[in-house]
Amino acid sequence: MKIVTQLAIIVVIAGAAAGGWYWYGAQQAAPTKGATKGGARPIAVQVAPARRETVTSTIEAVGTAQANEAVTITSKVSALVTKIQFNEGALVNAGDILVELDASELKAALGEKQAQWQQAKRLHDRAMLLYQSRTVSEARVDELKAALEGAEARVRADEARLEDYVIRAPFAGRLGLRRISVGALVNPTAVITTLDDTAKIKIDFRVPESVLPLAKPGLAIQAESASYANRKFQGTVRTVDTRVDQATRSIELRTEFANADGALKPGMFLTAKLSIATRPDAIVVPEESIVTQGADHFVFAVREGKAVRTKLVIGERLVGSVEVMQGLKEGDLVVVQGLQKIRDGAPVQPQRADQPRSANTSS
Repeated sequence: MKIVTQLAIIVVIAGAAAGGWYWYGAQQAAPTKGATKGGARPIAVQVAPARRETVTSTIEAVGTAQANEAVTITSKVSALVTKIQFNEGALVNAGDILVELDASELKAALGEKQAQWQQAKRLHDRAMLLYQSRTVSEARVDELKAALEGAEARVRADEARLEDYVIRAPFAGRLGLRRISVGALVNPTAVITTLDDTAKIKIDFRVPESVLPLAKPGLAIQAESASYANRKFQGTVRTVDTRVDQATRSIELRTEFANADGALKPGMFLTAKLSIATRPDAIVVPEESIVTQGADHFVFAVREGKAVRTKLVIGERLVGSVEVMQGLKEGDLVVVQGLQKIRDGAPVQPQRADQPRSANTSS
């Protein structure tokens, strides 16, 4: 009797186990609401379309600002300063007098030579009258004419030397600091002040020789300075050097920037972006859609309800987006959110990033 009871218990236990296993298998076989035909649940992701946009290719370079024209004002002669006629930092025009030097000795010598010239002229004029009446020979007239010309040349030479005692601005610009005082003895090595034409600023940039075919005079350039964090300076390429540097394989571009307010100073360090090409119909995608692995770039494009890992050739990186040279066409949807949840070929439930989520979309 005891053995029969034990056998009955074993039969009951075996039946319960079989029933549980059958129930589990049925649950696994039953389709889950929202699952695809293959059995995997679609993953909710946000997508955005590849779109067309104007893209400008740029290269970056660094350079140092230079005045359009710059000179150190010095004296041609050694003399005492008698008058200073400029203020530090002032704007001057070409030809304005800056400094006058003591030229009293030269002026006295010039007065003497002017008197000699006047005397030579009177003698020559008298001889010409007498020559008409044949009282003076032609040889005497020629002698007096040569003396007159010599006296006139000596006067002109001293007048030219006298100009060296008046120092003028060679061009319009802004003066620097004054380095001399009235009564100081200046010589040709002494710095009086500096003069810079900063209405325009020149900056020389070096760029790789690979962009030489695109680097043409007139190209737009944009520069920034650490001194003005939120300001961008607009300029153009004025000249392209005729030679490529053999050591660096780069070429120098001379650029020009308007500087009416004087914000740019000679010697300032600037970082520039040079626009070398514009593509009006470039394909771009949001930056967050790009997956980078080593030197390769990918996106997950949505095709027939699946995420397809697609290799790209990218171009310019823009603010918030990336140019696609190869791999996508306009209108292709790419995953921008939910990348960490998907793999190549995974079924997805796309939701446009610019549309509201549906009530049954899981995050």
